[in-house]
Amino acid sequence: MKKFDENYKLLEEMYEDDYFPDFLVDKVKGALQTVIALLEGGETGTEAVQEKLDEAVRAINDLQDEFDENDSEIETVARDCIGESVGYLLEWFGIPIDLEEALRERDW
Repeated sequence: MKKFDENYKLLEEMYEDDYFPDFLVDKVKGALQTVIALLEGGETGTEAVQEKLDEAVRAINDLQDEFDENDSEIETVARDCIGESVGYLLEWFGIPIDLEEALRERDW
């Protein structure tokens, strides 16, 4: 089974920007890692992967108040960074899901 690219840094731009508290970026990363775990386990079915993506995106949605409480928000840089990370992991594992579809549950 294929492992995720150990040289790729998920959410790197968010980690480098002090506007985003690392402990919250860690929570976003944790949500994405649930998708990676599924893919590393060998799942390639687009329905199952999309379902896990939906769960991860909803978990990220649920963090919005916490970002706000810490004088931050999931705004343009964060949206782009999260999208880039999701796009990369889909490409890495060869999952043919359009990025907009992959993030369809987002409300940020």
